[in-house]
Amino acid sequence: MEEKKCFIYIDGAARGNPGEAGIGISIKNGQGKPLRQLYKYIGQATNNAAEYTALIYALQEAFILGLKNAVVHSDSELLVKQLNGEYRVKNANLKSYFEQFLHLKRGFSSLEIRQISREQNKESDKLANQAIDARIDSSLKIRG
Repeated sequence: MEEKKCFIYIDGAARGNPGEAGIGISIKNGQGKPLRQLYKYIGQATNNAAEYTALIYALQEAFILGLKNAVVHSDSELLVKQLNGEYRVKNANLKSYFEQFLHLKRGFSSLEIRQISREQNKESDKLANQAIDARIDSSLKIRG
């Protein structure tokens, strides 16, 4: 039996670079129905570190939900090109995130990483900014 594909939308936001940062994640089934939304304030981080943090949380959440076939969408050109092997990961801080990604990737039957426009990623962007706005409480917020 073929497992259904899920669609994951991620965004990391930092106000200042580095600055106050948050992540936003939206996971949908193959028909576009929301399965889970998450957002979390992550403290001081660069925008790229926030993007990678969103990716790691998203893949972990997919595991929790038992999803094995995923398409991850991000508006970060750097993230997508690094994950797809088009750019090398030179930054030492980002290398540890990249290694986590490679480890998590092994648990998926299929995993695609696609770049989308900021316009197509508004939901995750809104969640990431909501996390920064709610920075007093740094716990993970989950809907769905």
